[in-house]
Amino acid sequence: MNETIVIVLVAAAALAAGAALALLLRGRGGGNEAVAALARQQAELVGRLSAMAETQALTRTELTATINERLDQVSQRMGQSLEATAQKTAETLGTLTTRLSVIDEAQKNITELSSQVVGLQDILANRQARGAFGEVQLNDIVSNALPPSAYSFQTTLGNGTRADCLILLPNPPGPIAIDAKFPLDAYHGLRNAKGDAERTIAARQFRGDLNKHVAAIAEKYIVPGETAESALMFLPSEAVYAELHANFPDVLTKSYQARVWIVSPTTLMATLNTVRAVLKDVEMRKQAGVIQKYVALLLGDVGRLGDRVGNLERHFQQAEKDIGEIRKSADAITSRGEKIEAVEMGEEDAADALTAASRDLLEG
Repeated sequence: MNETIVIVLVAAAALAAGAALALLLRGRGGGNEAVAALARQQAELVGRLSAMAETQALTRTELTATINERLDQVSQRMGQSLEATAQKTAETLGTLTTRLSVIDEAQKNITELSSQVVGLQDILANRQARGAFGEVQLNDIVSNALPPSAYSFQTTLGNGTRADCLILLPNPPGPIAIDAKFPLDAYHGLRNAKGDAERTIAARQFRGDLNKHVAAIAEKYIVPGETAESALMFLPSEAVYAELHANFPDVLTKSYQARVWIVSPTTLMATLNTVRAVLKDVEMRKQAGVIQKYVALLLGDVGRLGDRVGNLERHFQQAEKDIGEIRKSADAITSRGEKIEAVEMGEEDAADALTAASRDLLEG
């Protein structure tokens, strides 16, 4: 629009300049030809300016249409992009909300687990509670591995001590006592030692506590004439058992000498499986005499059955013989009756023949 105005203004200025020039030439006495030439040039200039104005207007119109079309496309694309972005944002927010819910639930579980761990630490820190914890685990393992008749819990021995568990094996070897207490304080001190000096002191304490505990078990739970010549010390922690075997072989040697076998939950389960096999073998031996007795009775019954079968066979043979004799008599009667029927004679001869046939029948 501004360019069109400029072109019109330029054309008007050109016309005005041409008119002023024509007047000037006339005033000076210029010829008509010069005026006519100037008029033609002005007319051409006006035509060109008009053509340029039209071209400029057409170009501006096309440019405006193109710009409007491009703006519409850009607006449409921006709308689609904004819609897709909004949808993705909503989906992301939904996923984020779900994950936050899962995280909240996991946080609750972690909090609950932390409280349980703290409770377990409290249990293991208290000796009485620690002993109860070991006893519960021992009870679960033993009750799952053996029949109820093969064990007893909290059994008082003849020397007045009470065993946490007593495996009732026959003599030999006899009942085996199991103790479920363990020196966890010394183990925690060993695990929490920071330097070599602290670790040496903690290892000495751990070794001393274990040796005392082994000696106490050997003294309390190995009763000559009442229990087996060995006892078991149950460690309800595989970590303590692994530490013992890895770094304290001297303690294991002393426990072997005292005939106190140190077991973890895994090794105790294996030991109880062996005990179950031994109990099963003992039970089978107890039933061996009963089985032999019934086998002898069964053999006697088989012998009597054979005798009775022989008697029945002889009865069958006699019955078969009697049936044969009966069949002979029937055949004889049939044969002689046919003879009587076939004979044609007088009454006296017939009477004699009938008498003879009757006599033969009686003799037969």
